[in-house]
Amino acid sequence: MTRTSVPAAYLHLLRQNGRFRRLWYGQIVSQLGDWLDSIALYTIVLALTGSSTALGLLLLTEFLPPAIIGPFAGVVLDRLPRKLLMVLADLGRAALVLTLLLVQGPEDLWLIYTVSALKVSLNAFFEPARAAILPDIVAPSDLVTANALSGATWSVVLAFGAALGGLITGVLGAQAAFIADAASYLLSAWLIAGIAISEAHTTRPRTSGSTGIGELREGLRYIRHTPDIVWYVLAKALWNLSAGVLLLFTLYGQQIFPLGRDGAITIGLFYAARGVGAAVGPIVVQQVWGTSRTVLRRGIGLGYYLSLVGYVIFSGTGSLPIALLAVVLAHTGGSINWVFSSTLLQLDVPEQLRGRVFAIEYAVLMLVVALSSYCTGVASDAGATPRELALVLALLFALPGTLLTLLLWGRTAPTSRAEA
Repeated sequence: MTRTSVPAAYLHLLRQNGRFRRLWYGQIVSQLGDWLDSIALYTIVLALTGSSTALGLLLLTEFLPPAIIGPFAGVVLDRLPRKLLMVLADLGRAALVLTLLLVQGPEDLWLIYTVSALKVSLNAFFEPARAAILPDIVAPSDLVTANALSGATWSVVLAFGAALGGLITGVLGAQAAFIADAASYLLSAWLIAGIAISEAHTTRPRTSGSTGIGELREGLRYIRHTPDIVWYVLAKALWNLSAGVLLLFTLYGQQIFPLGRDGAITIGLFYAARGVGAAVGPIVVQQVWGTSRTVLRRGIGLGYYLSLVGYVIFSGTGSLPIALLAVVLAHTGGSINWVFSSTLLQLDVPEQLRGRVFAIEYAVLMLVVALSSYCTGVASDAGATPRELALVLALLFALPGTLLTLLLWGRTAPTSRAEA
C-alpha cells in the first residue's frame, strides 16, 4: 500500500472481500445502537441520583465483569466456533437491552446495573472473537487496512451515534434509545450469521487431559515469555489508566457546558468528538509514514503524547469548541495505540492462541477502565472539580507513553509470522 492510497485501499478491501464487508456492516449497526444506549444510561443515572459515584459505579459494572470473565471466555473462543459465539452474544444483548424499558425511577437502579453487567459479560465474548476472527477472513497484507477501517468505522459510528444518542435521549427519552439498540443487535446477528468461514482451531485436537485452567495458563505463559507480545497486550490498558475522562464528559456536559436536557446534547458532542479523533489517527499515520512494522511499533508510544496534550488543553479551556477540538486530538492518539497494537497481535500470535490472547488483553483493559472510572467518580464526589480531574488524568499518559516509546522505538522490529 502506498502512502497516498489509504481511502482507495479501504474501498478495495470492501469491494473484494465479501466476508469482511458483512462483518463490517454488522459492526456499524451494532455499535451505532451501543452509543444510543450508553448516552441514555449515563444521563438517566446522573439525573436519578445526582451522584458522580453512582455514575462511576455504572461504568464499573460496564467494565469490571469482562475483566473477570474475559480470560475464561478466551478458552471458550479457542474451543468453539467464534462466529457462533458472536451471534449468540448479539441475541443475548438484544434481550437484555429490552429489559431496560422497565426502568421507572431510582428504585430501579439495580436493574440498570444488573443489565449493564450481564450485557458487557457478553461483550467479553464478542469483541475478542471479532479481533481473533479477522485474520481468518482477511489476508495478512490487508490486516492493517482492515484494522484501521474497523477503527475508523468505530470512530465515525461513535461520532454519529453519540450525537444522535444525545439528541434522541434529550428529545424523545431513553426508551427510544433502548429499542433502537436492541434492533441493532438483531440485525448484527443476522449479518454475522451469513459469513462463510472455516475456523481451523475448532478441528485442532486438544492436549490429552487439558482443562480450561490449563489452557488459560498456556495463553498467559505465551504472553509472558514472548518478546514484545506482553507490551502489545498492555498497550490499550496502560492508555486507559486515564479512562476516567469518559466520566468527565458527563460532568462537563452537566456542570460546565450544559446543552439540552441534563446536558445530554453536550455529552453527545463530547463523545462525537472522541469518535472524530479516533477516526483521524490511523489514517493520518498511514498517509504520512506508511504501515511498516517499525511505524506500527513507534506509533503506539506516540499516541500517548497526543492524548496528554489534548487533555491538558481540555482541562483548562473555557470554550466548548476548543474543548471539543482537544478531545479530537486526545483520541487521535488513543486510536493510533488501539489499531497498531491490535494489528501487531494479529500478525504475531498463532491462530490457536488468538482467542485467549485477545480475551486476556480485553480483560486487563476492562479492569483498568473500571477502576479508573470508579476512582474518578469517587474523587469527584469528594470535592475534586472536573477541571482538576481532567488535568490529573491527562498527566497519567506521560509515564506509560515514555515507557512504551523506550521499549518499542529503538530496537529492530521482529519478523511477524506473516512475513516469515
